[in-house]
Amino acid sequence: LSEKDWLQCSGSAKFAREMAISGPFSSYQEALDAARDIWFNKIDVSGWLEAFAAHPPIGSSSLPSPSSARWSKGEQSIALATATDHTLQELYDWNARYEQKFGFIFLIFASGRSSPEILAELKKRYPNRPLVEFENAAKEEMKIMELRLSKLLSANSTSDTLQPATNVVAKAGEDRVSILGAHLTATADALACQIPSRTRPPITTHVLDVARGSPAAGIEVSLETLDSFNQSPRLDFHLINSGSWKLHGSSITNKDGRSGQLMNTVDVLNPGFYRISFNTGKYNPDGFFPYVSIVFEVRESQKLEHFHVPLLLSPFSFSTYRGS
Repeated sequence: LSEKDWLQCSGSAKFAREMAISGPFSSYQEALDAARDIWFNKIDVSGWLEAFAAHPPIGSSSLPSPSSARWSKGEQSIALATATDHTLQELYDWNARYEQKFGFIFLIFASGRSSPEILAELKKRYPNRPLVEFENAAKEEMKIMELRLSKLLSANSTSDTLQPATNVVAKAGEDRVSILGAHLTATADALACQIPSRTRPPITTHVLDVARGSPAAGIEVSLETLDSFNQSPRLDFHLINSGSWKLHGSSITNKDGRSGQLMNTVDVLNPGFYRISFNTGKYNPDGFFPYVSIVFEVRESQKLEHFHVPLLLSPFSFSTYRGS
């Protein structure tokens, strides 16, 4: 199968390219495993947003991408069949509110769902924090890709090994995928096996600009450790700036919002208190925060873990999430 074929499963050009490189596949399960690994561990933030943008809003007849035209209408058939004029208007209004808040359209695995059911889920997810919804959208996109993958392989192969069983097709997209992207967390396999040999530094970070709905490039980032952390079992709030902070490294975020290497790639991370600081004032002089610092503790039992600390930034707020 070519990149053009795989592009029917996802609007991400990098996903299609990686699938074409990884193939050919000897079984449906092998193709599915590759798709999950590529989507969650190799596609960057821009690739996720590109895939989201390839979908039409729920209840809409417009198709922003030719690759969406083949299956989107069928996936939303029950939703459209159960929609009234009032429901469609509500879906339109709530989709617009959702996109304005989060910067991308509302994504949900719509196959087999009615319009009232989808509308209820949209309203339920709307109050979520941006990072939560970004993860939700990525998981829903994976469910959609699983179903499209089964259709693509069934249509392009006469081999029984590549044709998923009926129950697999029906179940595709219904599993609640819990793996987060490598740009949000470390890979699940690495965590489960506790692989001691690292291929990247144990502490990483990246920044998303929620207001623009895109990665934040050009932000200065620094990583420090507190030399005097052993003087107290816990870091007291009033002593936060009394210790001696040692600079590990600094960098500037790239076009994907990722920082460069902030520390050496070591197998074992020294326990202690760490601080990541972002020069948000230089990035947005009109914003509320001149800079943002995140202080966290790595304990003895966590020295083999990977710590990924994304920053969700808007002019008047920020939020963070520790993935490991």
